[in-house]
Amino acid sequence: MKIICEKEKLLKCINSVVRGVPTRTTMPILEGIFIQTNENKVKMTTYDLELGIEYIVDCNVIEEGNTVVNAIMFSEIIRKLPDTEIKISVNENKLLVIECEGSLYKLSTMNPEEYPELPKIDVEHSVVTEQRTLKDMIKKTIFAVSMEENRPIFTGCLFETVNNKINVVAIDGSRMGWVSTFLTEKTNNFKAVIPGKTLNEVNKIITDSFDTIKIGIAKNQAVFEMENCKIVTRLLEGEFLNYQNVIPSSWETKIRINKSVLQNCLERVSLISSSYVEKEKKYPVKIKIEIGKVILSCTNQTGDAKEEIYIETEGKPLEIGVNPKYFLDALKVIEDEEIFIEFGSNISPCIIKPVEETAQEYIYMILPIRIKED
Repeated sequence: MKIICEKEKLLKCINSVVRGVPTRTTMPILEGIFIQTNENKVKMTTYDLELGIEYIVDCNVIEEGNTVVNAIMFSEIIRKLPDTEIKISVNENKLLVIECEGSLYKLSTMNPEEYPELPKIDVEHSVVTEQRTLKDMIKKTIFAVSMEENRPIFTGCLFETVNNKINVVAIDGSRMGWVSTFLTEKTNNFKAVIPGKTLNEVNKIITDSFDTIKIGIAKNQAVFEMENCKIVTRLLEGEFLNYQNVIPSSWETKIRINKSVLQNCLERVSLISSSYVEKEKKYPVKIKIEIGKVILSCTNQTGDAKEEIYIETEGKPLEIGVNPKYFLDALKVIEDEEIFIEFGSNISPCIIKPVEETAQEYIYMILPIRIKED
């Protein structure tokens, strides 16, 4: 094998596929990047037996061949080389030779025949959308994915298509994020739960562009296909929560508030909520709604904080305790200037939703925390 390729192209390819290398494995071959040549293209593949990434770049192929090289060592060397053409070859001793200007490196390789093939996916349902749309939908839900492995179905996001809309939903038991966008192409209805780990890596690879991405769903696998990159992943098994049944259909108290003002106030009050004295303990923030006003407060051993915001209110006065992090995670991804927040009782979930109808809908649901009576 012998190729010559621009560093920029090579590095973009490596930076994408390296995300499919497992952090821990009993199979050393999986710590490598599988490099294959075909005509004037080089294909690099990584696979941790759950997530696989394949990336193809144009290059000058002088001699065809394939090999497997340690991903971390290879990527670090390429990253630090000068910004010019890089020559990569495999010599008679099966060492990978990297040459660039005055630099020369030789790395040991592994047997490419031992590298597992990516699963062949028989796509049953597919949807095409812009990369920037998918990137935005993942960003607006991924933070609500559960970190608890004892409920594996909630460690992923539900992807579903209904009435030519794509919904992405994440739930961790204390909150829910739901985002919905209309599709430009007609598609069949389907449901699939994609691991949060996969979506994090997809979001780092795709761009904030109008370029399209195709999501294909099979029985127990999904594939994300772009012009020069393919990402395959297993689907999570199990029954996802029927989230529509848990979203409150009515409210007792409703406020209209400036998103940035609320976010800034919560960030300040959170300084007290996260106690420096008791580092492991988080104190709830109390939200007290009066006519035309909301008061945020928190008291603990560190001190106390109080913020007042004058707003539009409807319904009854209310006092409720919340985890400020859950509110802030949602507020940070909302781009609207103003939002509605709907409350039931002090023990029922509150809902954050948009004021205006837009092409993209969203709902964030947060469960309250019981607060001690003063």
